Amino acid sequence: MKFIKEDIKLNQFKPAYLIYGSEIYLKNLYKNKLKAAMVGEGESMNYSHFDGKGIDVPEVIGIANTLPFFADRRVVVIENSGFFKNASDLADYMKNIPETTHFIFVEEEVDKRNRMYKAVKDVGRISEMNGMDEANLKLWVASLLSKDNKKITERTLMYFLNKTGSDMENLQTEIEKLVCYAMDRDVITEVDIDAVCTTQLENKIFQMIDAIASKRQEQALALYYDLLSLKEKPMSILFLITRHFNILLQIKEMKRLGMASSAMSQKAGVPPFAVNKYLTQTNNFTIEILKEAVTYCTDIEEMIKTGRLIDKIGVELLIVKYSSKGDVSKRS
Repeated sequence: MKFIKEDIKLNQFKPAYLIYGSEIYLKNLYKNKLKAAMVGEGESMNYSHFDGKGIDVPEVIGIANTLPFFADRRVVVIENSGFFKNASDLADYMKNIPETTHFIFVEEEVDKRNRMYKAVKDVGRISEMNGMDEANLKLWVASLLSKDNKKITERTLMYFLNKTGSDMENLQTEIEKLVCYAMDRDVITEVDIDAVCTTQLENKIFQMIDAIASKRQEQALALYYDLLSLKEKPMSILFLITRHFNILLQIKEMKRLGMASSAMSQKAGVPPFAVNKYLTQTNNFTIEILKEAVTYCTDIEEMIKTGRLIDKIGVELLIVKYSSKGDVSKRS
């Protein structure tokens, strides 16, 4: 992000930019900043956009070789192409991009061994965008609220993030709802958040695992039934519980090895903001119990898929097993 900001400030641009990662908000933000700086807002004459698999590479090259019309630059944006995970003939072209043409690639996942990745790296900029850490995310939320003359305490801000998650696009929507709901009041409260903000599914799963770990079986089951009442499928819930236990296992093992939070975030595939939450929750489980839980989740899934167990009952059995006071989750 730093180098992209510098290029925009200096009005000096590389032939190609690759923006990738899991944070959609940041990817769109910097894609649009680059486009606006290169060809201006609303420009269509010298701007081309391609999205999805099966993009016609000769067509892209033909457009890229066309001189811009009454302008200094032509911009070609390519999103979700798969070029950075699979072979692409466009890799060879990266060495021959006309001075007046600039590419902006936007992807979710890349393979750094890929020819296209290496080709863009040789001629341009590559920026990975996987979300902000907790400190910067809190500053960002506070800054959005301050634009509408709203304030929030740190405790309430953490309550907000724990309820809504760390996806920046979703957070922006929830902040807009809060601003409208608070109207003339200056300070956002937890009551406001409960009134208008939506609890994300993964955060409900997080609450459920908390209830399981602390042996609050009734609460864990109540959360499960709430999800069912919201038309969430038992198999989807099982997938998320399995994923959650697996992340906890990875985080706990990485903590044992003394790895930094940034490395944990990348390897476990969770936002930087969420690492501390997972670290806190790992204190409720031993590595042995987490391994056992992941295996048990897999066994439940196999029994459901082979027709030996009803899906709703299977998830109930899982919750009951690990929230029962007879099961000692912290045993060593």
